[in-house]
Amino acid sequence: MSATRLPNLKLLTIFATVARCQGFSRAQQELNMTMPAISGYMSELEQRLGFVLCQRGRGGFSLTPRGEQFLQYSLQLLGTLSDFDRQVEGLKTEQGGVFSLGVVDSVSTDTRLGLAESINQFSERFPAVYLNLSVRDPNELQQKVLDNRLDLAIGHFPVNVNNLVTVPLHHEQHWLYCSDSHQLFDQPDLDALDLHDYGFVTRSYWNQAELMRRGFKASAASVESIEAQLILILSGRYIGYLPEHCARPWVEKGRLKRLSPQQFSYQASFSLIFRRGRSRETLIRTFRDLVKLRAAPTQ
Repeated sequence: MSATRLPNLKLLTIFATVARCQGFSRAQQELNMTMPAISGYMSELEQRLGFVLCQRGRGGFSLTPRGEQFLQYSLQLLGTLSDFDRQVEGLKTEQGGVFSLGVVDSVSTDTRLGLAESINQFSERFPAVYLNLSVRDPNELQQKVLDNRLDLAIGHFPVNVNNLVTVPLHHEQHWLYCSDSHQLFDQPDLDALDLHDYGFVTRSYWNQAELMRRGFKASAASVESIEAQLILILSGRYIGYLPEHCARPWVEKGRLKRLSPQQFSYQASFSLIFRRGRSRETLIRTFRDLVKLRAAPTQ
């Protein structure tokens, strides 16, 4: 029996990107290719393998069962090769290279995290390292760390993911708020009111179970970031959750008010994550230790 010839890495990368983007058209920009080119490469890959990887047509895009399994094999191989590249780069110099960090939004006012100070110390220690900082939602951060497109990420990650190391940091307090132009702002006894009758703004990465854990069954608007959530709350048309450190300046100005704090509040556990197998890398280990040193202990 002849051994199966491995497809080249370009084909694997294209396939993994198409699968992550859930279709050819969405993968065009990331791959910088036309749809016919992507289709041609996918057909070539399927020809080499001898089986169909995905279904595409009017019914939408979906991986076949064999395609799902082959995707896992491909991601494992691409991840291993990425680790290999990083280790080789480390042989050249431990002081250079690129360090890609991802965080959730609105952490700049979180003094308990002290991220800006940690970055300052990290840059002093590694002045030749090029730092790439991106702000993404928790799901994106986890996926990018898994794909080795981020070296490390910080945020609230309610779902544990295999192959990610999680380092607990602290808890971020969230309260339910309305603005001074909302009809609830001047209500004296908020605990006696049914706040479910008022328009609630949720976050797009919250599923229904997450929404219900926060005390609501439905929402009137959704946002992709806390910054956008703050804007909608300040508009006076919506109520919503905000981190305490983010809302504090607006509360002090008299623009925001907590709603029923005994009933509507939660704590988001903040963690630092990186891909399993990379804990010995100098840049990751150093940044992890700096953040752990500055972050307030978990309560």
